[in-house]
Amino acid sequence: MKKLLLLVMLVPCIGIAQNDDSVFIKKIADEILRNGKAYDLLKQLTKNVGGRLAGSPQMVKAEQWGLAAMKQQGADNAYLQQCMVPHWVRGTGDKVFVAEIDNKQTARNLDAAALGNSIGNNKAIVAEVLAIANFDELEKRKDEVKGKIVYYNAGFDPTNIRTFKSYGETGGYRRNGASRATKYGAVGIMIRSLTEATDNNPHTGAMAYNDSFPIIPAVALGNQDADYVWALSKKSTFKVSMVTHGKMLPDTIGHNVIGELKGTEFPNEYITVGGHLDSWDLAEGAHDDGTGVVQAIEIMRTLKALGYKPKHTIRFVLFANEENGTKGAEKYAEEAKAKNEQHIFALESDAGGFTPRSFGFTMGKEKLAKIQPWAKLLKPYGIDDLSEGGGGSDIGPLGKMFGTPLAGLQPDSQRYFDVHHARNDVFENVNKRELLLGAVNMAALIYLVDKYGL
Repeated sequence: MKKLLLLVMLVPCIGIAQNDDSVFIKKIADEILRNGKAYDLLKQLTKNVGGRLAGSPQMVKAEQWGLAAMKQQGADNAYLQQCMVPHWVRGTGDKVFVAEIDNKQTARNLDAAALGNSIGNNKAIVAEVLAIANFDELEKRKDEVKGKIVYYNAGFDPTNIRTFKSYGETGGYRRNGASRATKYGAVGIMIRSLTEATDNNPHTGAMAYNDSFPIIPAVALGNQDADYVWALSKKSTFKVSMVTHGKMLPDTIGHNVIGELKGTEFPNEYITVGGHLDSWDLAEGAHDDGTGVVQAIEIMRTLKALGYKPKHTIRFVLFANEENGTKGAEKYAEEAKAKNEQHIFALESDAGGFTPRSFGFTMGKEKLAKIQPWAKLLKPYGIDDLSEGGGGSDIGPLGKMFGTPLAGLQPDSQRYFDVHHARNDVFENVNKRELLLGAVNMAALIYLVDKYGL
């Protein structure tokens, strides 16, 4: 009887709490959708700064922009956290073209981009192309590789509805394709860009060399030219001329940009929300990850505008060097450990500024079970899926070092890899309403975690 009476007493209280939360989340949504600054901030970042690869002058400019934006949008405290970052430079004058078909000279240009961290040859290599479907075929034909440029035709699996699965399946060709080929004597590699886009924009991204093997140039082809090369390989022998100029300079100083709203009850317990400030150099880094950056700042602005006093200290972090090193993420976690900080939750937006669909979580099952009923509070704003599996590269070290529960915003991904790491990742390809709806859902989740804990 006592248990039944307690349940009867609790149910109305839970209902009242849910109603209060619904009302406040509606205030969050109204503030962001009416007065949100994220789209304007994104335009500043993309058009005034542009691409901001780690180590570049644009990186420094972006950091100063981020610090000023944090202060202007109401941070209780805003500062830079120094870290050392790699400094890769693409150089100028890269050129890839089909130089010979069936022993006849030609000059058919290929739209190509050097892979990030690749080392250029600085003078043209002209060699026959060995076109293969995948690593399995490389192993079967390894005796044919020596002295050739290897082309990997591995592309996205169109049957994967979740496009990040396709990205994961093909990412190894960008990361390890050069080392796998040079092991057998290749003089260069080309890959199909990691995208299912129908245009011809090449997509860059980080690769790595195996120190045991020679260093060779590595490029990605736009998908139309990738189709051309693959079709050509089925009917002709041909040579490609390739020259790239990438080089790695000594590590240099970069910074995480951090803004804080101080906690009123548990100021020494931290909730982190953010995205990464760096981007590849081919474009403006609008979706990757300008949108995550401005969403974090927008959440801070909104909570401040509504007069919300968080229980825990909320940190809004614009991470350095996610694209080719994650040195900002490592520094943030290392400094937190050195200061013996308690990090109770971390949320990242690094999947583009498209329509929000879900949040993915990496945490214990009991914590996830506590969070899942919140889905009905988010459903009016587009998210009703709170499921296992999510986070982000920048908050990952917090999970490894502290066991911090992690989450990642998961927008609709069907268009993300059309622009990912490519020259068309520009401000004009971001929809304002989709961007703001992402911020609404992130702000609501941060509010609920702050109010109820995990």
